[in-house]
Amino acid sequence: MLPGSIQISGETLSGAEIRDICESLRENSVRLLSLRGCQLSERDFGHVCRGAAESRSLAQLNLNLGIVSNINRVKQLAEALKTNRSVQSLFLHGSPLTDAGLALLNPALSIHPSLVALDLGDCMLGDEGINLICGLLPPDGAKSGLKELTLSANPGVTSKGWGRLAIAVAHSSQLRVLNLDYNPLGDQVAGMLAVAVASSRTLEVLDLEGTGLTNQSAQTLLDVVENYPTALRTLILAENNISPELQQQISDLLSEGEEEEETEAREVTAREKNPWICQNNSSSHMVLMTSGLGDSLLAETEM
Repeated sequence: MLPGSIQISGETLSGAEIRDICESLRENSVRLLSLRGCQLSERDFGHVCRGAAESRSLAQLNLNLGIVSNINRVKQLAEALKTNRSVQSLFLHGSPLTDAGLALLNPALSIHPSLVALDLGDCMLGDEGINLICGLLPPDGAKSGLKELTLSANPGVTSKGWGRLAIAVAHSSQLRVLNLDYNPLGDQVAGMLAVAVASSRTLEVLDLEGTGLTNQSAQTLLDVVENYPTALRTLILAENNISPELQQQISDLLSEGEEEEETEAREVTAREKNPWICQNNSSSHMVLMTSGLGDSLLAETEM
């Protein structure tokens, strides 16, 4: 039987329900566990953490909206993640972690072999927390790192902290999605992020909705998208003081990039299906010579 999902939202969970959840975790029959906004006792939270630690099937763990409500729960979750090897996505949005809580959780996050998506939105983080998160964005492929990171609504982070994150994003070898919506970033931080976008070879989605940007930021981002070969495919700028015309220009440029990639992908597929296609370019061309027996020789001549 394939692992299924347990999704409960806003409920007060009984001891019997917690026992059923834990049994399913230990039986490796759960791939997704979401207890979003649920109420459960300290003891039962500990049981869930121990079940998650033992599970080999759990890939996504959603404890959004205040489930991890105190330092003791942070410690129990950290212990679970030190043992667990399967969780790929961890969602803690709306948990009052603070920098102190993240410091307790960070060692487990740093060594986890499978974690690629992390949501720490609205977790009351500051600059120290951002410094820890930057360590989860390695600059090379020597160690695994995050591919998706959400830091929405953490107004305690200063421009210094966001600048540090921009540097880490610029050099990250794996980050593809970054959500910074509803943070008071302003044009200065947006300029730092524009440099990160220009430098990154992996970042595909950047969410800057409701971050206090103006046309100044949009123009900088437009210049980046227009003049640099970025990986960016989606840039969200809603609820900012940016003209619709500039937003449309950026959207059009990103759409053009997607169309070019799709065309290139189709050409690659065609070449793979038909290896007899000869390619020409300004510096060289490929000449394919075949004998009547079907043997082939591929020769490259410089022109």
